[in-house]
Amino acid sequence: MINKPLFGTSGVRGVVNQDLTPELCKNVGRALGTLLPSGAAVCLGTDSRLSRELIKSAVTEGLTETGINVAQPGILPTPALALLTREVGFGAGVMITASHNPPEFNGIKLFNADAIGYSRVQEEQVEQIYYGGLFRSGKTGAVEQVPLMKDKYFAFIRALTAGWNFNYGLKLMIDPGNGAAAGFASELFRQLGFTVIPVNDVPDGRFPGRSSEPKEDTLQATIKFLRQKNADLAICFDGDADRVVFCDQQGFIGFNEMIAFISRIAIQSSGKLTVATTVETGMLLDLAVRDLGGSVIRGRVGDVYAAHLARDNDAALGVESVGVYILPQAGYYPDSIFAALTLLGSIRQAADIRSFLNTLPPLHFYKDKVACPNENKAVATELVSKKALSLKASRLNNLDGLRFEFDEGWMLIRASGTEPAIRVLAEAGSRTFARSLLNRGMVIVQEAVKEAGA
Repeated sequence: MINKPLFGTSGVRGVVNQDLTPELCKNVGRALGTLLPSGAAVCLGTDSRLSRELIKSAVTEGLTETGINVAQPGILPTPALALLTREVGFGAGVMITASHNPPEFNGIKLFNADAIGYSRVQEEQVEQIYYGGLFRSGKTGAVEQVPLMKDKYFAFIRALTAGWNFNYGLKLMIDPGNGAAAGFASELFRQLGFTVIPVNDVPDGRFPGRSSEPKEDTLQATIKFLRQKNADLAICFDGDADRVVFCDQQGFIGFNEMIAFISRIAIQSSGKLTVATTVETGMLLDLAVRDLGGSVIRGRVGDVYAAHLARDNDAALGVESVGVYILPQAGYYPDSIFAALTLLGSIRQAADIRSFLNTLPPLHFYKDKVACPNENKAVATELVSKKALSLKASRLNNLDGLRFEFDEGWMLIRASGTEPAIRVLAEAGSRTFARSLLNRGMVIVQEAVKEAGA
């Protein structure tokens, strides 16, 4: 019998008490603890989800049973957890989060001592121990509550940005969406000297202010509030703050638009010419860095893959189009807060962003998804590959999902690694062609999912 992978594109994740049971979480802790040296210390933080204590307790129990000491800083953004793992000297970092997923989800994400996420090889080692039940036993590890660890993150960021030419006249709206960055990011930005207007700034795992996934349709109230307060820029985080998106007086600034703009900044400031990203990323990124001599390499979807791709290729940064930024100056982990500061360190006014974007050729990018149970994804994807022959693409990239290249654009059909769905993405210079690609892709996926028995 072949065991299915525990890890998706961003850790272990699922609906609490269904896919993600306390027993599973405990055994993930035991497997990780067995992999680490006995007596090692692990930093274990959480986002604001209501299930955080349940999952944290289960993972902690598994770790301590294998002789691992656990430090618990409480609710903390993922970038802070990753950084503290490295800076304090922990053997590993564990983040209890389901990132942008709805409140009923939670998950477990692992970081190495150098703050980069566990590679697929390391995840497979954890899975091998998990499924083999070969857990170490012996002396029980200790548990320690370690409050105020955010001060170490704040000090690191202040040192990293010392001397940067910020325009402190900008009025910033900070919207953490009641997630892990609530009360955290706004405090840091104030300490740095910015005028801050907070919204959804109290940790609440129900995410009452808006969805934990920040995107155009979920940020309409934030945009309205930004205009009412005459703020210049809204900086909006997801549930664990490993993603960030931006809005201005005109509204939501697109995903691909912002990674293109910030990638350009990173190339100019670092002198490195490579941007590491994924097969989901559109063509705007290539256009934005072309005049700088920049090039784009695309790998598998997931911030861990982007991080390793960036490190292996000594890239200026790693990005995902959903708002993930991996900036080597800080480390090879997604740091949305440092990414926002990198942006602010290079603009004098919010209008600078759209002024540059308006110089690029217009592109039209669309995405949608079809619900599909995880157990049906493999069959559905195989059916998609057969049905998609009718698309007559000029080139097929099957590195991660199925990316169909056409003279006028491209389309990606890929099973999500974080939720029970198959995603369809399409982009082209022509709005009509991009929409047509998306619609054709959605029909193919819907038919495949239905035939797969979903």
